[in-house]
Amino acid sequence: MKEIEARSAELREKINYHNYRYYVVDDPEISDAAYDRLMRELEKLERQYPSLVTPDSPTQRVGAAPLKEFRTVRHTLPMLSLSNCFEEEEIREFDQRVKRFLKIQGDVEYVAEPKLDGVAVELVYENGKLSVGSTRGDGTVGEDVTLNLKTVKSIPLQLLRIKSITIPDKLEVRGEVFLRKKEFKSLNKKREALGETLFANPRNAAAGSLRQLDPRITAERPLDIFCYGIGEVFGMRFTSHGEVLSSLPHWGLKVNPIKYRCKEIRQVIECYREIEKQRETLDYEIDGVVVKVNDLVLQERLGTISRSPRWAVAYKFEAHQETTKIKDIIVQVGRTGALTPVAVMEPVKVGGVEVSRATLHNQDEIDKKDIRIGDTVVVQRAGDVIPEIVKVVESERTGGEKRFIIPGKCPVCGSAAAKSDDEAVSRCVGLSCPAKLKESIIHFASKRAMDIEGLGDKLVNQLVEKGVVKDVADLYFFSAEELAELERMAEKSAQNIVSAIQKSKSAGVERLVYALGIRHVGEHIAQVLMSNLGSIEKLIKANEEDLTQVKEIGPQVAQSIVQFFAQEFNVKTIKRLQEAGVSFLTSRRAKGDLEGVTFIFTGELKGYTREDAKRLVEKRGGTVSSSVSSKTDYLVVGDSPGSKLEKANKLGIKTLTEGEFIAMIEK
Repeated sequence: MKEIEARSAELREKINYHNYRYYVVDDPEISDAAYDRLMRELEKLERQYPSLVTPDSPTQRVGAAPLKEFRTVRHTLPMLSLSNCFEEEEIREFDQRVKRFLKIQGDVEYVAEPKLDGVAVELVYENGKLSVGSTRGDGTVGEDVTLNLKTVKSIPLQLLRIKSITIPDKLEVRGEVFLRKKEFKSLNKKREALGETLFANPRNAAAGSLRQLDPRITAERPLDIFCYGIGEVFGMRFTSHGEVLSSLPHWGLKVNPIKYRCKEIRQVIECYREIEKQRETLDYEIDGVVVKVNDLVLQERLGTISRSPRWAVAYKFEAHQETTKIKDIIVQVGRTGALTPVAVMEPVKVGGVEVSRATLHNQDEIDKKDIRIGDTVVVQRAGDVIPEIVKVVESERTGGEKRFIIPGKCPVCGSAAAKSDDEAVSRCVGLSCPAKLKESIIHFASKRAMDIEGLGDKLVNQLVEKGVVKDVADLYFFSAEELAELERMAEKSAQNIVSAIQKSKSAGVERLVYALGIRHVGEHIAQVLMSNLGSIEKLIKANEEDLTQVKEIGPQVAQSIVQFFAQEFNVKTIKRLQEAGVSFLTSRRAKGDLEGVTFIFTGELKGYTREDAKRLVEKRGGTVSSSVSSKTDYLVVGDSPGSKLEKANKLGIKTLTEGEFIAMIEK
């Protein structure tokens, strides 16, 4: 039996190596027939001796049962999004900002790489084995797509040891999963033949493939990956981003071969032009160049602004453009009362997506570009995402085009529309404007805010139009009976919605602050405010000086917060929310009896996966670490514990059996 175990281990190692040569390096050493023989031999041994099958075996790329839904995974370090720039002047300004922040007179070294138009993921390797794979999600929490990522042949299930380089105890790798142009066209042809909806572009195809609940479907899609960075690492230190990129391939992780080390910003601009020239010849989609400060110590000093790093930027290519005609211009009213002109256009495909509307932003923008109803215009997806009108094709004018002026009154409620000196946007000043109220309630009830399931657009329209709800606090005061009287509202549905509203009371004050819809206050800023100020009462009383003392809060955000709470109506609404029983505690403190307590896990748990156990700890306010230290409070010991147990014993750290852990966590 020992000989059979040794042979199966040898086969796994050989096949993993040849997978690396074929899928990552693109330089196979053996023929397809020879590779097939190795794979068949391993499959035969594993069929005869099922106990030999390991999670990282090349035979286990596919085969798991379909999932009912994806679990969530919290990233150890946030997966930050990049701020964009589109002009040479903007990239030079980025360089100047970096130098000013670091107080550096000379040049800063950068690394320039193509920005792939794919799906950002994180791969977590523990002791060299792939343990978790997740999507970027909102940057803090992503979806667990481990089984699907295991089907991507260019992702190693186990890190290779092809050189005498240490494998870290833990390695979090960030990468971009994508579908090559040729494979995208082939996939759409198959879908067309089957009468299925076509994917708009390779990115959508990659995202749709990666989020299949059945990994066998993902396995049929020829997804690929380029790794571009790291998260948390234990057992190794890097000094530069260039060193990271050169180290990853040694472990079998695929890195884009197009990368440039630039001594200063002029070289970055030259590399940008060079990569842009290659854009159409590449067999995968790119939409710009990512520019990163090379020195990791400098990256750490630069830190982040909200959810973007100061040390990196996406230098975007000019978006793909198309020509179409403006049929009409309408005005939409948002939750902050902003009157936004929107061009209604003849539908046209831009970058693979059909576009029929484009925001015109404000009157200044309309006047500057001289946009009129009936004009033929060039439209593009700004940053390849948001549709915008670039210019008017004046040669196509017939004389029948009509100029457009944003009305001085709100088109919904008839209240005055005012514009402040420092803003180009006109805003409805009506406190009871139905459009503002509807948008505010929809935002308040959204999944990332108070998460009130069932409170959709149509129901909100009825609640506002019939006068049942006059502000968000009213949601917590009507009954299921009142709700059931509305059109197309069954008694059971009404009760479910009221239950969802009651459940939302415990969402936590961070979500509540975000749900209020304060301008410039997103999810992350809401969390920053509450972790620093501690209560909504302090937030209401804070002045601009107090707020700008909080890290990540700038003058614009501070001014917006102060202006919001200066409105008596808003403060009264918050008081009514409190009277209704909405929790003003942080979500962490609400269940935080384990706050400040650190857990480590070793060995295999029977009742929980590691991620499930981690979530339970975090829900109670505790933290989970990956390495034992004197700061560790408890080591939870499962079956076949590793070296962490020995280290914990030496440090005198209290150990818990799985049963003891369950008793503690579920009490």
